[in-house]
Amino acid sequence: MTTTSLPRSLPTRPLGATGPHVSALGLGCMGMSALYGEADRAESIATIHAALDAGVTLLDTGDFYGMGHNELLIGEALRTAPAAAREQALTSVKFGALRTAEGGWSGYDGRPAAVKNFAAYSLQRLGTDHIDIYRIARVDPDVPIEETVGAIAELVEAGHVRHIGLSEVGAGTLRRAAAVAPIADLQIEYSLISRDIERDILPTARELGIGITAYGVLSRGLISGHVTREQTFAPGDFRGMSPRFQGDNLARNLDLVDRLRAVAEAKGVTVAQTAIAWVLAQGPRLGADIVPLIGARRRDRLAEALGALDVTLDTADLAAIEEAVPAGAATGARYPESQMADLDSER
Repeated sequence: MTTTSLPRSLPTRPLGATGPHVSALGLGCMGMSALYGEADRAESIATIHAALDAGVTLLDTGDFYGMGHNELLIGEALRTAPAAAREQALTSVKFGALRTAEGGWSGYDGRPAAVKNFAAYSLQRLGTDHIDIYRIARVDPDVPIEETVGAIAELVEAGHVRHIGLSEVGAGTLRRAAAVAPIADLQIEYSLISRDIERDILPTARELGIGITAYGVLSRGLISGHVTREQTFAPGDFRGMSPRFQGDNLARNLDLVDRLRAVAEAKGVTVAQTAIAWVLAQGPRLGADIVPLIGARRRDRLAEALGALDVTLDTADLAAIEEAVPAGAATGARYPESQMADLDSER
């Protein structure tokens, strides 16, 4: 980033009753290091800088994204950003996923000693003295959530973590965790075509004063308007094995996107902006604190996503979107079957 001026200001939203106020859109950085094929390091850092300059304050990562690569990338981006932007940045970190040298996955570890070990390494890679929001990526089935959250609470007491978050947990687990310590937010997939949280999880979060950071708001690009029926994916790209991107599933899901495109074009905005604006609108509509995470890897995609903040959806717009993409209309699960089994939120 070449500017030395103060970062611009975006609208903010609270992460629940006890969490920080953050920009109304956060930047999900996973794709800069993993699961979407090769990424350009220089462009990734430039995109983080552009996001900070635009007023984005929430940077989301995981210690297992690219085996620590993503945290190192964010650390470099923060070191090379102007002080004013760096001081406004908040880090949201997931931990607990176990990896192999070949890049495979071998479960999750939520033991208290492991929690503190993961945090120590993250602090080193990020180059910071604290993590703003810390959460286990998936519940460890062998460790009560109370123990995992209790360990994060001890990190809060020690000053290494500011707030406790959760990821992909169901309503019952959310209640158990909140009984141990204040929970700022639940990170969970939520989009036009992934709306299951509206039944039980979102009302429970609202009751407990827990915010939502919504990932997958474009369903990994599926409803961005940039995926075609002839799309192919590079080796290592998660979408190559994602059920919603396979064969007839992809064709049917892109039929929904075509219908959404008609609504977007009528408003003079893009499909991606419409989909992001829909998630932004659900917070006020449902009485919840919802902050979408946008997974932009490039500055042009970031600029498009930020444009969603200027899109106002009135009652007629929301009805048209609902008609184009009704709840439950997507074809295919959001993860492969083996990964769905890891989701406490789906039990």
